[in-house]
Amino acid sequence: MISYQTEGTKMPDIKKRDTSAWIKKVAQSHGKKCGDIAYIFCDDEKILEVNKEYLQHDYYTDIITFDYSEGDTISGDLFISLDTVRSNSEQLGVEYEQELHRVIIHGILHLCGINDKGEGEREIMEAAENSALAMR
Repeated sequence: MISYQTEGTKMPDIKKRDTSAWIKKVAQSHGKKCGDIAYIFCDDEKILEVNKEYLQHDYYTDIITFDYSEGDTISGDLFISLDTVRSNSEQLGVEYEQELHRVIIHGILHLCGINDKGEGEREIMEAAENSALAMR
């Protein structure tokens, strides 16, 4: 089940049923099926708190993905800072909705096993994001 909740912010204007179907389609394209996935949309203060408490990182970010996947079933909690998504969309010169969907699927791609911290991995993640966005 894919759930959407908020903490300290208003629910973004997304079509939950369509978004969930898209997420399942992307996961399936990577040979995975969706288990329990919770999106928690929050503000910068909450994501900073989560980043410090669980990852010992003292900085803002757009998404933090907690992976509880087992085998081919992806599960996790995905915290998304709508404040950072908005500022990133402005800096990148892209529509807010497009950036939000990129971040939504970014977390799913992490759950599917795609990383973006090592050498060359960022390009692989960007290609996977673009492919997933084209499926929307």
